[in-house]
Amino acid sequence: MRTLLLLPKLQIHNANALSSPYTIGFPAMTAWLGAVHALQRRLNQAGHAELRFTSVGVACHEITLHTHQGRGDYVQSIIGTGNPLDKDGNRPSFIEEARCDLIVSLIIEYDGIARSVSTDGFINAVVEQMHCLKWASGDLTQCIKPQYKTIGDEKSLRQLTRQLMPSYMLIESRELMIEAMQDGQDAIDALLDYLTVQNRSQLIDDKVEWTANRKAKGWLVPIATGFHGISELGHAENQRDPDTQHRFAESLVTLGEFVMPYRIKHLDNMLWHSHYDIENNLYLIQQNQH
Repeated sequence: MRTLLLLPKLQIHNANALSSPYTIGFPAMTAWLGAVHALQRRLNQAGHAELRFTSVGVACHEITLHTHQGRGDYVQSIIGTGNPLDKDGNRPSFIEEARCDLIVSLIIEYDGIARSVSTDGFINAVVEQMHCLKWASGDLTQCIKPQYKTIGDEKSLRQLTRQLMPSYMLIESRELMIEAMQDGQDAIDALLDYLTVQNRSQLIDDKVEWTANRKAKGWLVPIATGFHGISELGHAENQRDPDTQHRFAESLVTLGEFVMPYRIKHLDNMLWHSHYDIENNLYLIQQNQH
């Protein structure tokens, strides 16, 4: 039996839509697992010392990017703000950041809750801490009461996926990148090859017909799945936490796919966990099972 905590229909305002150094869209999985880890640490300090959130799944019900496309514009522009105004009442300089509003449900697998802890008491503690956190750099504006879920068979999984509908869940498609790179392609070429839409025209009975195709089926997108350390561990000047070692890192990007929950046949196909590869200096967010 697997024990889950469902946080349904979280309405989040101004989340960070800069999902990697190269892409804008749905917030990175590193942001969601970071928020859940922060929630766990707050609950640990609130008296649930043995609680551990071991893996997380995210279902996106709705997302709205803060962009604008004027009349006659070919591309959309980011809507950015510089707040607050400076001493002269002018708008200060700022770095443009893509933002979005979204509604998501989080599925959190956990362990370490003592039997003596009341259900209502723990749920109330979760709700209290949820409103104190940033979620992918966004503010939680509204939520539904969290729910306990127990998954032990296919029927209980189907009940969970029905509850998550309609939505899309992000799963990893790293195997497509691996296959392309084994055939000799560079990583960036392999990524772009799967994202490119090829439009072709064909003359049939004096009429031109257009077709659009991609290399593989499915809603494939580039996703950030962790970081690669590019410097040695040590201490940096003016670092935030003086007791924790610091290192510079770069983002890791691979392929992912958005799928509807009813297509997921195993619980581990929707859950992600963090993993540290000490030999290769990789801080990864990866699925429990591809």
